[in-house]
Amino acid sequence: MRPKNYLNNKDILKEIHKSKNRFNSYTAEEYGQYDIILQSVDKINRLSVAEAKRNKAKKMSADEYARRKGLGEKVKQAECETLPSEITKEELIFRVMTFDHIPEEPGRKKNPKTVADTRVKLPFPPFKHYKYNDEGEIILVGKSHWVGGMENGNFSHKHGKATDKLAMMWLKLVDRYATRGNVRGYTYNDEMKGQAILQLAQIGLQFDESKSDNPFAYYTAAVTNSFVRVINIEKRNQNIRDDILEMNDLNPSYTRQNQGEWEASVQRNANAAQTVYTKPKK
Repeated sequence: MRPKNYLNNKDILKEIHKSKNRFNSYTAEEYGQYDIILQSVDKINRLSVAEAKRNKAKKMSADEYARRKGLGEKVKQAECETLPSEITKEELIFRVMTFDHIPEEPGRKKNPKTVADTRVKLPFPPFKHYKYNDEGEIILVGKSHWVGGMENGNFSHKHGKATDKLAMMWLKLVDRYATRGNVRGYTYNDEMKGQAILQLAQIGLQFDESKSDNPFAYYTAAVTNSFVRVINIEKRNQNIRDDILEMNDLNPSYTRQNQGEWEASVQRNANAAQTVYTKPKK
């Protein structure tokens, strides 16, 4: 049976982008789409413009192919191709990662190591959007964690939220992970799922598109860590309960009993092997 792809990076990235845009403000709605991510405004140059054109052309080609396929047309990808040379630099949107518009919060961390540690805690890394105007000048057209105009607006990081579809993706990922053979047998499976969902709600938008295009792996790692954390806590609590039971001359859990029997068996086998291979003294 062919495996079913229940989640894919393309759909997850799309919903992450929509969710982040709920926290942002743009001078026009279409400026919320970006073509390249840069670390500084100074990086907007001939090379980055050429790369942005290639990125935009690739996306436009894929969107046109998907649109025509959705209409039932028998079409080849080559027939839907958009060339980078057909795109002008005025059509491009540059996302620049920056904390310039984020208020400082001294003392948030005792020993700050990065710029982020000295600013207000955010649901995702901040940025600004820039574009070329008709005069060839680079102008600001968008800010993350912002409400209102670029000049007369104000900082805000609590007015947005993740889309319902992205939240459903988180739930689906956790539910699917909880059916794995190495975790589904635990009696506290629901507790592990709850911890994982809470973790995704906290870090779900922290995914940085400038560093990776694989949010599925990012989310799976977070879910794995959440499950392992709960398992370790439960094991530690169980050991404490077993110690108390043994101190009161009561039988501990079957896990502790089986562990004791297994350790005794290992010791007996080791002693037997040592007796066999030990040479008799002359």
